[in-house]
Amino acid sequence: MASSPKAPADPIDARLVRKLADILTDTGLSEIEVERDGLKIRVAKTLTSAPIHYAPPVQQAHAAPAAAPAAETAPVPAAETRSKADTINSPMVGTIYLQPQPDAPPFIKVGDAVAIGQTLMIVEAMKTMNPIPATKAGKVVEILVEDGQPVEFGEPLVVVE
Repeated sequence: MASSPKAPADPIDARLVRKLADILTDTGLSEIEVERDGLKIRVAKTLTSAPIHYAPPVQQAHAAPAAAPAAETAPVPAAETRSKADTINSPMVGTIYLQPQPDAPPFIKVGDAVAIGQTLMIVEAMKTMNPIPATKAGKVVEILVEDGQPVEFGEPLVVVE
């Protein structure tokens, strides 16, 4: 019996695409790109507004005694005395940017009034720019990070009252 002629090989390896999609799911990335033998494959998933996750409040092991003289206690930085509700924290690990482009004015300055959902800054994670929206309306009291600074998940970024 004669064999039928084979169709030309498909240059896209479906197993590789599935494997890349699995990597996206496993790592939480939004896109991944691979180039091999002159073939470039980019797999991306459409992001909808994802919920912002906040780190649970950290419990202190002990508090300073109330009867201790004021001279013996160290001053508490202003950021530590703020209510958790006043701070907007980083939803991810990355690099913080305070303006949309290097020569552009910053998104916010101390004293600015902000509305819920307004972009306050951007966190770059895995070459993706992620806007950080205001979770409450109010006045910017303090910006706790500097442009280009690395930030951790749950790190306080800005105080809005």
